[in-house]
Amino acid sequence: MLSDLSVRRPVFAAVAAIILCVIGFAAFSSLPIRELPNVDPPVVSISTTYRGASAEVIEERITQVIERQVAGIQGIDRVNSSSRDGRSQITITFNLDRDLDAAANDVRDAVSRVTSNLPDQADPPQIAKANADSSPIIILNLTSTTLDPLQLADYADRYLVERMSTIDGVAQANLFGAKIYAMRIWLDANEMAARGVSVDDVENALNAQNLELPAGSLESASKDFTIRVARSYAKPEDFARLPLRAADANGFVLRLGDVARIEEGADERRRVFRGNGTDQVGIGLTRQSQANDVAISEAVRKEVEVINESLPAGTKMVVAVDNSMFTAEAIHEVWITMGLSISLVVLVNLIFLGSWRSALIPSLVAPICILSTFIVLAPLGFSLNLLTLLALVLAVGLVVDDAIVVVENIQRRVDEGEPALVAAERGTRQVFFAVVATTIVLISVFAPLMFLPGYIGRLFVELAVAIAAAVGFSALLALSLSPMMASKLLRPAHGEGWLARRVDKAMDALKNSYRASLESILGGWSAAIAGGMVVVLAAFAALLFVSLPKELVPPEDRGRVDVSINGPEGAGYDYTLGIGLQVEKIVDRYRQEGVAERVILTIPRFGGNSFNSGNSVVVMKPWGERKKTADQVAAELNKDLAKITSVRAIASVRGPFQRGGGGGGGGGTNVDLIAVGNDYVQLANWLKPILADAQGNPGFARPRLDYEPTSPRLSVQIDQDKAATLGVSAQSIGRALETMFGSRQATTYIKNGQEYDVILQTNLDQRRSVADLNQLQVRTNSGALVPLSTVVTTQLRGDTPDRPRVDRLRSVTLTTQLNPGFTVEDAVRFFKDEADQRPTPGISIKWGGQAKDYLEGSGGIAVAFGLALLLVFLVLAAQFESWIHPAVIMLTVPLAALGGLFGLLIMGSTINTYSQIGLIILIGIATKNGILIVEFANQLRDEGLTVREAVIEAAALRLRPIIMTSVSAAMGALPLMLWAGAGAGSRKTIGSVIFTGSIFATLLTLFIVPVFYDLLARFTKSPEWTARQIEEYEAAEKSGEGQTSPA
Repeated sequence: MLSDLSVRRPVFAAVAAIILCVIGFAAFSSLPIRELPNVDPPVVSISTTYRGASAEVIEERITQVIERQVAGIQGIDRVNSSSRDGRSQITITFNLDRDLDAAANDVRDAVSRVTSNLPDQADPPQIAKANADSSPIIILNLTSTTLDPLQLADYADRYLVERMSTIDGVAQANLFGAKIYAMRIWLDANEMAARGVSVDDVENALNAQNLELPAGSLESASKDFTIRVARSYAKPEDFARLPLRAADANGFVLRLGDVARIEEGADERRRVFRGNGTDQVGIGLTRQSQANDVAISEAVRKEVEVINESLPAGTKMVVAVDNSMFTAEAIHEVWITMGLSISLVVLVNLIFLGSWRSALIPSLVAPICILSTFIVLAPLGFSLNLLTLLALVLAVGLVVDDAIVVVENIQRRVDEGEPALVAAERGTRQVFFAVVATTIVLISVFAPLMFLPGYIGRLFVELAVAIAAAVGFSALLALSLSPMMASKLLRPAHGEGWLARRVDKAMDALKNSYRASLESILGGWSAAIAGGMVVVLAAFAALLFVSLPKELVPPEDRGRVDVSINGPEGAGYDYTLGIGLQVEKIVDRYRQEGVAERVILTIPRFGGNSFNSGNSVVVMKPWGERKKTADQVAAELNKDLAKITSVRAIASVRGPFQRGGGGGGGGGTNVDLIAVGNDYVQLANWLKPILADAQGNPGFARPRLDYEPTSPRLSVQIDQDKAATLGVSAQSIGRALETMFGSRQATTYIKNGQEYDVILQTNLDQRRSVADLNQLQVRTNSGALVPLSTVVTTQLRGDTPDRPRVDRLRSVTLTTQLNPGFTVEDAVRFFKDEADQRPTPGISIKWGGQAKDYLEGSGGIAVAFGLALLLVFLVLAAQFESWIHPAVIMLTVPLAALGGLFGLLIMGSTINTYSQIGLIILIGIATKNGILIVEFANQLRDEGLTVREAVIEAAALRLRPIIMTSVSAAMGALPLMLWAGAGAGSRKTIGSVIFTGSIFATLLTLFIVPVFYDLLARFTKSPEWTARQIEEYEAAEKSGEGQTSPA
């Protein structure tokens, strides 16, 4: 036996423990750190730009074409697409088990097959391994006292963006609020009409004059010279001299400066990025799907330090927003709670075992177990994350149990007068079976968690493996290291100090009163009363489970509040900016009050290009330095922002799972009801009454539809007959409009070795109204110029700027945030009822946001709970060689569950993923106490005691280890329950379940198990009974042989 070997070879046992520590430490240092296990689905996005095309054209000619081709790729979970003016975006979410690179290659293959079918003017589709809409995880601010905005943006664009985008795990680095150099040629329509110049003439002249041509080389006898025709256009005055036509009869050359104003300016003025109320340049880093935030953050911070040393004087770069701060902080807090847990458990051991010698043994086992667990986590490719660390904190309370049982039993034998060496060997052998049984039970509780489906399964595999490994190692150490140390350290308690004697006295008194109460309870009506009590309590537990609110995960204070600003469709930049500054003023109040550290405003929004949208981010101070949580700030902001009626500004906090970012997939804190069908108007009309009901429900915050056909459009119809008569082509009309009212990039120029655009556009005051449009001149075949109004008619109408689709069907989404106290479950039930009342052919519903995650993940845990109960029952039945003993032990499970649910009720928490794990762990903790009593009672029955004597004796003798193991499990969970700081939401839930559950279960187990054992055990035999009968028969056979042998 392992225990005998380690008592007899102490150095061997010590070396084994030291080796575990060394390998464990090596494994620990190799583990990556992340917030949660890798539950991001692989996401691949396809973006295609088609300048000037309307949403309808984009949907038909680009989005549908690509979707049709991509649909056949295997492992697709959902395809979201959006067709906006000038741009198509398709985001494909794959199942978790698809490899991201393989999926991206499949998408590339599929898209490359259709590029020839796309319109000629469309840019080739861009494929990225990230969500097209996701907001950046890190935002860097660049400020300067010496460079002007153009120079600063130019510096960032030239030197910094490239450096940041090469960091491992970064998908893109985007500039926000950056105005890049461009040569702006402001054409004057009146001057052009007066001189008979059309837009095409200007463009042709630029293309003919401003170019660089390869001119071959001179090959002389000894050297070769490459000939280069230099570009002579680099400054505004050079462009002003550019000739548009050859000299007329008077020798007058018409130059570009005569019909246009030329300046070097920003390519697009309509961009702003502000940090703490000053204009800055922002660099936003978006992550690749499945990348590790913490690793990216560390690399970025190192790079920023290096960059800051080489920036121009007066310029500095800071990390303004960093999502992984929460992770780092939360993991730091978990380490603190682990330290607290270990010290509390040591204290419990000291108080109950009475001497530092016996307390030292279990207290040494705990850290060694936790180190050894990393040996299992590292090769499996797991990471150090909030879940694995939570598992380890919980394990602290569980791993000391086996050691306590062993040490307590040896101590008892030493007190009765055996020498320490002998007591260590015999005492360990006596509880060997119980230790192995409890360990196998605890591990079998976690086995079903390893096979949960979907991403919930991904989350819990790591937690389950971590706890199972820790418990396994604890049994190994309890049966090797503990008896070895006990044989060296333990002394009889009466020879020990004051504390030991005092504790012994108290424990003896408690044991005697417990024995007396058991003797009075057992027999008579006690079993009936206990049975009734179990049924009532189990029913109460079920009632609590049904009535407690349910959600996916508890809300966490992540130290960041996001405000999204959406103006009315068609609102211009200046309108949005004015309101954005109002929002900034409201939000900045928190910075002045000292709650927030930094406030950011950007227009257009992150990753967007429509000028009616913006984002604001409030970065909160560290957790210890502020009174308000992020949720409180968001709720207060929503009240204040609701007063701004001219835009819809909504404050929200980030959800726990950033599953692929935004865009209709899972994740986020909103609940999305997506109606899919073939006609936008029909879908919107079907959703409107549901939206009205949702607005009347106090649980929802600001529900809205994403279909708003109010974007103002001016549609230009060409009169084909007139155009044909005059000889005006549709192309020249389109080109004239694009150049004058859009901004057309004509050629490029070179400045300091970098190429910049030359952009043609009309002056702002000449593109304000329809009259300006009608005055535009176009050239006919004969070379004469005619006003545009002679060949076109115009008409105003409203239209939707965005045409979303989900899984290749047109979709309209109802999105809503939830008010505090209203859970995802309530929201889903409300929407389901609403949808069931209005069955309509051709419309089906899908879920997005939190609702999708909740519905995918909620069924799995219940199955795991049932499987865990069944497995534990079967394992116990095999160990005890009986169907009745495990039933007696399992009676404690509903009581433990009741205790746990009661804890949730007191703490005002919900039934969520973490509390359900807590309940599953409780199965193990509750059955463990029962095993100790039943196993010991069976041993005593084998020694000849009656059932009742055996169970009373066993329960009394096992009282101290039962109380100790439960109190240490509860104490291990206490810091989780009470310690605040980052990540406290999840810790509180799981801590309160285990704390109340383990205490409650113990109090009831001590009475219910003996009562039922007394009632039922007489129908069972001892596990050894069958073996004994065979032995008796063989012995009788042998003795019979002896008598009948011939003399």
